[in-house]
Amino acid sequence: MQNIHAEYLELGKNVIISESAVIKGLTGPAKRVKIGDNTYIGDHVQILVDDLEIGDYCKIHHHTNLHGYLPLKIGHNAWIGQYSIIDSIGGTTIGNNCGIGAHSQLWSHIKYGDDLEGCNYNSTKELIIGNDCWFVGHCIVSPIVAKDKAMALVGSVITKDMEENHIYGGSPARDLTGKIPSQFKTLTVDEKYNKMIAYYNEAGSPVNVKIIKDSSEITEDCFTYFNVSTRTYTKLSTEEEIAFMKFLLPTRAKFVPQ
Repeated sequence: MQNIHAEYLELGKNVIISESAVIKGLTGPAKRVKIGDNTYIGDHVQILVDDLEIGDYCKIHHHTNLHGYLPLKIGHNAWIGQYSIIDSIGGTTIGNNCGIGAHSQLWSHIKYGDDLEGCNYNSTKELIIGNDCWFVGHCIVSPIVAKDKAMALVGSVITKDMEENHIYGGSPARDLTGKIPSQFKTLTVDEKYNKMIAYYNEAGSPVNVKIIKDSSEITEDCFTYFNVSTRTYTKLSTEEEIAFMKFLLPTRAKFVPQ
């Protein structure tokens, strides 16, 4: 692809990258770019990162900007809304199944004022976002650690670390857990299994897909097994598997390769 400039490029299957998107390093070709299967990168997306990794089934919508000196890693099933900014000057890691709403900004540095004039604000710090985190939209995020399943309501300004499955809102954001429901409630394995069976039937009962509760049920290589206990699947990249994954995403269920 003419709009990707990288010394090492690993491009997955069924990747769609808009002709108006640009992927390269900050000052020349990127050193390493790895993009997983069935990922979409929209119009006028600009990615300027020397070491970039994006997982399977990700969507990066139009006019989004990703940039930075240090590695930027985005896990599987990410959804990144239009006009968002993700900065990796201090290094950024985003886990699996994360949602970043439109017009959000995720930062790993603070710098502008002159050192010569004694500016107190010049620092970089790694931004770490766990699995299943959700920044609903128009969020501004400082270089913090967000633990798994943390959520920020629309317009939140996040300046402190986020606890697991806690919900935050406001500017600066406050922990609202207990006042309003958290992002996730606890479901039993049986409840998850029954939901998945319903989705499976709704999708037309794909022949080569099986829903299981435990890895001990994986007995044949010709089926894609979706394990509700581990949220993993045995990736074969068949047409049925891909169609079922796209049916599940983004809100029915998210699975990552075993």
